[in-house]
Amino acid sequence: MNSLNQAATIGSSSSDGAPARPTTTRTLRLGGLNWLIWRQHRAGFWTLIAATAATVAVLVLQRAEMMDHLTAHGWPGAAPGKWIEGVHPIRFQLVSYGLGFIPIVLGVFLGAPLLAGDLESGTAKLVASQSVTARRWLATKLGTAALVVVVCTTALSIAFGRWWGPVKQEPTVLGWSEGSAFDNTGPVPVALALFTVMSGVAIGMLLRRTLISMVVTFAVAVVVQVVWHFQRLALGHVVTITTHQGIGPGSPRPQLPEAALEIDQSLISNSGATYGWGTCAHEISEKVCIQKYDLVGWSVDYLPISQMRSMQWFGASVLFALTAAVTALILIRGRKRIV
Repeated sequence: MNSLNQAATIGSSSSDGAPARPTTTRTLRLGGLNWLIWRQHRAGFWTLIAATAATVAVLVLQRAEMMDHLTAHGWPGAAPGKWIEGVHPIRFQLVSYGLGFIPIVLGVFLGAPLLAGDLESGTAKLVASQSVTARRWLATKLGTAALVVVVCTTALSIAFGRWWGPVKQEPTVLGWSEGSAFDNTGPVPVALALFTVMSGVAIGMLLRRTLISMVVTFAVAVVVQVVWHFQRLALGHVVTITTHQGIGPGSPRPQLPEAALEIDQSLISNSGATYGWGTCAHEISEKVCIQKYDLVGWSVDYLPISQMRSMQWFGASVLFALTAAVTALILIRGRKRIV
């Protein structure tokens, strides 16, 4: 027993007789300002993370089920007619509609209260009176929120893109140019969510009232979605294909690439002039119309699916630039608004 006590005593001291320091295990923990901000908004952050994890799990299961059906029916070598019946477009539509509301929800419930709540309750002035500078506090708040938003929306974008990817060439499932697919894959959902959230933060900083900030943010987010909807196709470069084999019965029309989106079609004359596709509707007969305008073929404008990725990155880069501008405004004016 004495020898055991002596061994314990020797083990608890160093070689020079000084007591040994206890061994500590380092763990990854938030500290200081990061811990404070995470703790303050942990309910919202954890709710978003949990909802994202659950949604990703559902999307992974949906993809696995779809892939089982596709491979069982000869995909990808088989014609779409052999496997398309087992793919349910309504599922893609419902999920995509839900995902489309995420930027608005994040802007209203995460962005708008992020600063407005602290300004309204007086917490911001308390922070400003401490050793932490207002700008650092703002930067940490914005950075933490942005990190959570980017991680969650990126995970959802990847999961939905992998689910839709095997059937994206089939427009009857989900057209690539529609917001249901375009706005929920690639960098677009991340950019839309970040811009909406930072816009909500800016609105909350200016109005200093949580409820009214949420209402205004909702209106702004809806406007952003509407503007984006009408400008989406303008991000691409329209391609034109023509024929010069007549327009009458039996005359071939231009064959568009697979999954291409037709923008417009018109009639072309021998001189190269174009006329609306309904030009001959007001003439006595098609033959008279052809002779009158010297029509020789069709011209079709379209956007190929190959441009989808470049269109998404171009649009996202614009949104990222706007987000950076709004963030700079918050950091510059935020200090004055706090004190």
